[in-house]
Amino acid sequence: MERPIIERVRSFNRTVTEGIGVLDDHFLGRNRPLGESRILWEIGADGTEVRALRFRLGLDSGYISRVLRSLERQGLVKVRAGRGDGRVRQASLTAKGRAERTVLDRRSDKLAERIVAPLSDPQRTALAAAMEKVEQLLQASMVRFAIEDPNTADARWCIKQYFAELDARFDRGFDPGASIPATAQEMTLPHGVFMVARLRGRPVGCGGLRYHGKAPAEVKRMWIAATTRGLGLGARLLAELERHAREAGVRVLRLETNRALKEAIALYRRSGYVEVERFNDEPYAHHWFEKHL
Repeated sequence: MERPIIERVRSFNRTVTEGIGVLDDHFLGRNRPLGESRILWEIGADGTEVRALRFRLGLDSGYISRVLRSLERQGLVKVRAGRGDGRVRQASLTAKGRAERTVLDRRSDKLAERIVAPLSDPQRTALAAAMEKVEQLLQASMVRFAIEDPNTADARWCIKQYFAELDARFDRGFDPGASIPATAQEMTLPHGVFMVARLRGRPVGCGGLRYHGKAPAEVKRMWIAATTRGLGLGARLLAELERHAREAGVRVLRLETNRALKEAIALYRRSGYVEVERFNDEPYAHHWFEKHL
């Protein structure tokens, strides 16, 4: 990694922590640090599972347990066993906690106003745009990719979303039973791999490989959630699949796609895939691509 980039990120982090008061144990003028205030806000009016809270904020179980105990002692939060599964803990706000969250919201608005108040209108617009871009890039940096069994709940959910999107976007809809199959077994080693992308512990994309010995391998089930498009995740997911293909000794990758998926077609072309003659009888395909690794 280039040193100037590292130094710029560290300088940015120092400025942000100073500007929003992270170093103050009385964040926003309340009698608690930022960590406790953030978790109180994240629990929200409807409550949440503790494990979901931990995944969303990237916190270890010991730390979040200590914070929740502190918030319970303050009378702001209740933590109970979930209905139907005693192993799942559910955190919810008390009446006092909901009132405190309202105060935090109001004071957070005031803090944002104080940050931008000294700036001119063009500077405020520029800062807001820059913050939006930084947030997008930070979210992209938080996405993690993992190879897993296509039969897991998250993997099945991704494939279901993928099928639903194809059905909505294709001219004639999409019937998985009419398409060339890519079964879970075919995307499990040694026959292939399946990858899930997650942001804050939640699945936001997937993609698979199907190996054919010395013949070209296939890219299958490439999908990115609409909520995370524009973060460059499609290119990263494709690059991760290509890396695994190379490590498996694959020399050529192939894929087919429908003309309605214009973003995917553009991605494949940018990534070095070249359009070739039809190499299978996929009824929903209009374009066939190939790339030499």
